Amino acid sequence: MEDAYVLQLKNRKFSEFYLCYCGYANCEPLHSFGPAVRPNYIIHLIISGRGRYTVGDTAYELEAGQGFLIEPEVQTFYQADEKEPWSYLWIGFDGSRAKEYLADIGLGGGQRVFRCSHIAELKVMLINILKRNTYSVENEFLRESFLYSFFAILSGGMKVETIARDGHSENFYMQKALEFIQNNYHYGIHVSDIADYVGLTRGYLHTLFTKELGQSPQDYLINFRITRAAELLSVTELSVEGVALSCGYSDPLVFSKLFKKKVGKTPTAYRRADREHRKEELTAKKNQLDDL
Repeated sequence: MEDAYVLQLKNRKFSEFYLCYCGYANCEPLHSFGPAVRPNYIIHLIISGRGRYTVGDTAYELEAGQGFLIEPEVQTFYQADEKEPWSYLWIGFDGSRAKEYLADIGLGGGQRVFRCSHIAELKVMLINILKRNTYSVENEFLRESFLYSFFAILSGGMKVETIARDGHSENFYMQKALEFIQNNYHYGIHVSDIADYVGLTRGYLHTLFTKELGQSPQDYLINFRITRAAELLSVTELSVEGVALSCGYSDPLVFSKLFKKKVGKTPTAYRRADREHRKEELTAKKNQLDDL
């Protein structure tokens, strides 16, 4: 048995990400649930005590300060400890972007358990949701905002060392690092900015890049910028200074020296050679057409 309080919702205004139900429970010794399959995602956060969470052939012994994810249509079983039965809160959710949002915080795809340092704050957020247990437009929007806030707090309290132990998590961090570079290379970012964004140390970020791409984050960032600079020199009329600024270099001289080192030509010489090559290609195509 368990002493529980639950809020269940059926009418849903939102489709991308929405709350299904939430609650908290103080479990008696050996209280269990399952084996069962759920139609949506559920996150449990352990407030006190201990218990076991089982997915397939894998069993996790969990304690206060940890949490576990239940994924849709995956059979699970969980049970409170006999001597120190757990108390936990849970939040069920779904939506077309729920899987994506879970991946954003490092969960799903085999990563089911985690440790969180912000459980007290998450409990407050859950109570805020439970207080808005009647229908009104205001409450619908507030519950949705609380769900997003719940994820924001959760992501801030999860420890990287816990969720970065398998290939899926490494791929997740690489994806986010590359996205950050692609979206911010023109701002003059440094490797430390990339590491701070994905929440990794510079050393671990370096390890991931050399493992996945065979080059350091610094080399990747420089190569990305120089490749982009070559494109701008080819397809725009920007000055060399303008190209440098567009690629994150405030000093045109530093940019020119680095460009020559990587490409073998100065930016001006590269642009001249590229245009000559294009003219030759156009002339050759014109001659081919004249011969038809």
